[in-house]
Order: sequence, then structure tokens, then C-alpha cells
Amino acid sequence: MQDINGPSGARDADPPAGVRGPRPRPVPALRRGLAVLNLLAARPGPVSAAAIARDLGLARSSVYEALTELAAAGFAVHLPERRRWGLGLAAFEIGSAYLRGQPLEQLATPVLTRLATTTGGTAHLGVLHGAETLYLARHRPANGPSLVTHVGVRLPAALTATGLAMLAALPAAQVRALFPDPGAFVARTDRGVRTVPQLRARLIAVRRRGWAVEDGEVSPDTASLAAAVFDHNAMPIGAVGLTVAHRCPAPADAPHGCGIELAEFATVVRSAADSLTGSIGGRAPRP
Repeated sequence: MQDINGPSGARDADPPAGVRGPRPRPVPALRRGLAVLNLLAARPGPVSAAAIARDLGLARSSVYEALTELAAAGFAVHLPERRRWGLGLAAFEIGSAYLRGQPLEQLATPVLTRLATTTGGTAHLGVLHGAETLYLARHRPANGPSLVTHVGVRLPAALTATGLAMLAALPAAQVRALFPDPGAFVARTDRGVRTVPQLRARLIAVRRRGWAVEDGEVSPDTASLAAAVFDHNAMPIGAVGLTVAHRCPAPADAPHGCGIELAEFATVVRSAADSLTGSIGGRAPRP
């Protein structure tokens, strides 16, 4: 177990060249507070003080002291009815400030460029905006297919591969809230999800495969594959997609086109999504 109180009896290192005076000594209380904050951020839900003390190897009194200070500064919040502690609003604001300084689309740019260059398809980044996919970034090679997924465009999430990849990683209750009945579904072509049971079946298939695919549901001349990007709570924050030119010969009433899965692109698309997840300090959900 790592000693977050700092080494005991160790001689301080020499100060950097040109800096006068002794090196500042470590502040154990600050280290403990940061360790508690990191643990709260890494957990999917509120945690008891006893569990924090156990996992960090700290005395409960030290944990309560750290939690009290974090709560006073807005970085932690106490849920007395559950005897649990969670992240406070200040922690969210810090995370939001990071994303404003290092926006997701900026971090995605080199990932999308590599994906498009490797495959020859058009790579894009989408996020959920209600029941729609909002496209934040894309990279289209010179010979890539012409698409409607320009930056800023919104499309029905249940039709797009990026949308399906994110929906498959959401809690079932949240998906039901977004798509409560057939009136929530929008069609662009003769194909695509039309009912709640159809959507449920598609999302089960996405979770089983590890990626989503759509064939002629957004445009009759293209097919797409996508994988989700996750935040530190293993929740989908976006999805990396790849679209290639494809004209499905199946009848117009075939609900999901040719039934192709674009499996030959799955490894590189999932690798791109995993790379972006790592760039934002996220983690994929456990199988």
C-alpha cells in the first residue's frame, strides 16, 4: 500500500539550481485530502467514511478531518441519510474548467486524424444531446465519403452508430426516459429503429459486440461503426465513429440493411475510442 503521508526520515532533495533556501516539506494533511478526493472521483457513487479509511489505509479520524475540510470547500458532500460521501459541486466545476481548457474535440483531433488516415473513411466524434447525437469534430480524407455529419449537426441518436454506442452504455432507466414510446423515434431512410423493443434489441447487440453499427439508416449510401468514450465514472461522454461508402443491395424494407457489422474496422475504432478515454482520464466499464 502506498504511504500517502510521505517518507519518514528521508533527507530532502537539494533545491533546483538557482533556487535559494530549503525545499518545502510535504504537507501530510493536503496529501490525505487529495487522496480522499481522488478516491471519491474514482467511485461510481457515494462512499462511506469507513470504506475510504479502509481503502486508503488511514485512521477514521484523519478521513473525517479530510472530508470535513473538503465539504467546507465544496469538493465533497455528505449524504447523512445514507451515511455516505460523494463529490461536491466544486469538483464538478474543476472538471468543467479542465474540459473548457482541453475540450473533448481538441483531444479527439489527432485520434480522428489517425483513424481516417488508417482506414480511408470519415472519422467523427459525437456526444449525446438529449435523444440526439451532436457532432463535435470530424476528419474526412480527400477520398472519404461525403456525409451529413458536419460539426454542429444533430441526428437522431437511435439511428447513428455513435448514438447507439453511447445509449448502449447508459442505464436502462435513462434510455427509457429518452425513448418512452414510438413517438420518440425519427426516420431518415426506410431503415432504422422504430419501436422501444427494437431499440432494446439493438443495444443488447451493441453491448455484446463492443461496438455499434448502422447500415443505410442515416444515408442510403453509407454505413458506420462506432465505439463509446468513457469518463472517470465509466459513463459514456462521447463516441468515436467511422463512416465508409456502402450501398446496401438489400430490399428497402430490410430493417437494418444488409446486416453487415463492419467487423474489419472494429479493432481500430475501438482502439481510437480507448485512446480518447485514456486522454481524458476515463475508464471503460467492467464487463
